[in-house]
Amino acid sequence: MKLKLPDPLQPLNIGTRGSPLALAQAYETRDRLMAAFDLPQEAFEIVVIKTTGDRITDRPLKEIGGKGLFTREIEETLLSGTIDIAVHSMKDMPVLQPDGLVLDTYLPREDVRDAFVSPHYASLSDLPAGTKVGTSSLRRKAQVLVAYPQLEVVEFRGNVQTRLKKLDDGVAACTFLAMAGLNRLDQAEIARTAIDPATMLPAVAQGAIGIERRADDSRMAEILAPLHHQDTGLQLSAERAFLTALDGSCETPIAGLAELDGNSIRLRGEILRPDGSQSLQDDQTASAEDAAELGRDMAQALLDRAGTGFFDWRQ
Repeated sequence: MKLKLPDPLQPLNIGTRGSPLALAQAYETRDRLMAAFDLPQEAFEIVVIKTTGDRITDRPLKEIGGKGLFTREIEETLLSGTIDIAVHSMKDMPVLQPDGLVLDTYLPREDVRDAFVSPHYASLSDLPAGTKVGTSSLRRKAQVLVAYPQLEVVEFRGNVQTRLKKLDDGVAACTFLAMAGLNRLDQAEIARTAIDPATMLPAVAQGAIGIERRADDSRMAEILAPLHHQDTGLQLSAERAFLTALDGSCETPIAGLAELDGNSIRLRGEILRPDGSQSLQDDQTASAEDAAELGRDMAQALLDRAGTGFFDWRQ
C-alpha cells in the first residue's frame, strides 16, 4: 500500500519527548509506518518537544503537576497543527485527553514487567533492613513498603543513565525500571531480574505505546489504522477504565494488568495506601467485549472495600 501524503513536499511530523526511550518509541512508530506504506525514512520527521516533566527532575511529580507534565506541551503542539501525531508511553498518559484530541492507536505491547536494578543485590528480598530503595513511582514505593516495611524508599527520577549514575553514587542501593523500556533501548542486561506480576503488579498500560491525533483529522485516522494492535487495545480498554473509575493520578498508587485468553480477558487490579500500610487486590475475568465494563466494575468493588480516605497521603 502506498501512502499519499497531503503534500509530498512536507513530511509527516511525529511529535515526541526527547529522552532516549521516547525517541526509540517514535522511531518504532516511524518504522511501522514506513513498512505499512512502503515509504522512505525521508517521508517522516521526528519533532522533539521539551516537556515540563523533562525540565524539572529534582522534585516528585506530585509536587509539580502530575502525569500531564510529560504530555501537555506535546498535545498543545499537536492541537496547533505543528505536528501530525504524538507518540506516548501509555503509562504516562492521563486518563482524559484535551478536547480535540483522540488516542485510539496502540502498538503491540512489550514486556509488562518491572525490572529490578542494582549493582550489588539480586532481588528485593536480599536487601538488609534500612537499605535505601530509589523510585519516583508511588505505586512502586507502596508495593515495596507493603512487602518490605523495613526498607527505606527515597525519591529517584531521571532517565536510565541518570538513575544508574545515582546507584553508582550510592543515592540508593537499587531501583526499578520498566522491562519494556530496557528492551526498546536494547539494554535488557541492566535488569538483575524481571519481577513477576504476581509479585509486583505493573502500572496500568505499562509497556504500551499510544499514538495521539487530532479528532477532526480523518486522513490521519486512516493512516494510523494499519498500526493499531487490537489485543493491546482491549487490554488498555480494561486497564484505563479501571484507572479512570479510580480517578487515577500520580498521587494514587494503583496497579493493573489485563491479559487476553481467547475471547476472555483477565484483569488483576491493586490499590494501595501511599505509605504502604495496606493493599487491596482483585482478580476477575470477563468476555473480551466487556473489557471496559470489567475495569469499571473492579474499580468500584475495590473502592467499596477500601472505604473513605484510603488514598489519603500519610507521611
